Amino acid sequence: MISVSAALQYIKENITPLPAATMPLQLAAGKVLAEDVFASIDIPAYPQSSMDGYAFAFDHVHHPLHITGEMAAGAAANITLAAGNAMRIFTGAPVPAGADTVVMQEKVRVENGQLLIEDSQLQRGANVRSAGSEIQAGALALPKGSLLTAAAIGFLAGIGITHVSVIPNPIISIILTGNELQTPGNALQYGQVYESNSYSLTAALEALHLPVFRTYTVTDNLDSLTNTLAQALHDSDVVLLTGGVSVGDYDFVLQAAQACGITTQFHKVKQKPGKPLYFGTKEQQFVFGLPGNPSSVLTCFYIYVCNALAQLTLRPLAVPHINCTLAADSKKAAGLTHFQKATYADGKVQPLAAQESYKLQSFAVANCLLELPEESTGGQTGDTVRIHLLPQ
Repeated sequence: MISVSAALQYIKENITPLPAATMPLQLAAGKVLAEDVFASIDIPAYPQSSMDGYAFAFDHVHHPLHITGEMAAGAAANITLAAGNAMRIFTGAPVPAGADTVVMQEKVRVENGQLLIEDSQLQRGANVRSAGSEIQAGALALPKGSLLTAAAIGFLAGIGITHVSVIPNPIISIILTGNELQTPGNALQYGQVYESNSYSLTAALEALHLPVFRTYTVTDNLDSLTNTLAQALHDSDVVLLTGGVSVGDYDFVLQAAQACGITTQFHKVKQKPGKPLYFGTKEQQFVFGLPGNPSSVLTCFYIYVCNALAQLTLRPLAVPHINCTLAADSKKAAGLTHFQKATYADGKVQPLAAQESYKLQSFAVANCLLELPEESTGGQTGDTVRIHLLPQ
């Protein structure tokens, strides 16, 4: 067995980002840029009014101005404004040549077709967005490694970008193992349990905006598992298996992984829950064998799989951790790191009841995992402890 920190280091050393892919901008939200993006034109491409008002030459600010015509947003007319004239203009409209300032409509008076400006604070160039004031042609718009947030997508669309090179979504498959599994909605026979791991893993991945490509269910049979794993590896970048990773007579994940040419990076971690955790790689693919108990599955997903997916996609997918104050005593034996289901609020963390790995009810209300180090015998009220904040 290895420590939690050693397991995380193995993941860090053995996962590299997916190859870049070019896709339409509208499909790239949430992904990370694989290349720098540069502006091809000035934005705005022309001097632009930032409000409704009147465009004029500032040299004539103290003179009555003759109002001639108007300019609306989208107007294509290339007009030159004569000296001594003003033009009605609207937000986003091109400022005509010969004008350098826009006065807002609330700061003027119109008498007999003459415009009188009543804004003592007005300065030359006011309310005009100069060409290239957003970005100039050839300038770096967003650097490689930028996360394409909603604002980033809008910014790139606004400078005319239609396609981007990004780190794509990985193709993820889930393999459920176990003779005892029954699909919810079907009658539960004696000796069976309702299968829940595919539901929780799919939901956890969807919360990260990562869809599941396919979910397989196999019995505890080495040939069946080997064939299914081989098929999943053919189609996927990431394979998550649940169950079958211990050393029982019906635990075949390690043998199937070896038969499929997967290199074992580690098996068994000094932790509770999830001690039998398996991690293996095959070229640019990676495989996690998650223990079958529901709490073990989710704990290992949040602590390890999220880290791996963050490295694969360069996205901020790893579960964040903070230090806070322990609100109640929590005892454990030394020798294993414990990840306990807990709730965090107002700077304090409260461990929950029902910490057994087969129980998911307390996980359903938890908003964090309390980490108690391997060498410790637990924590006392008031201790500073580390927690991992779960996606909500």
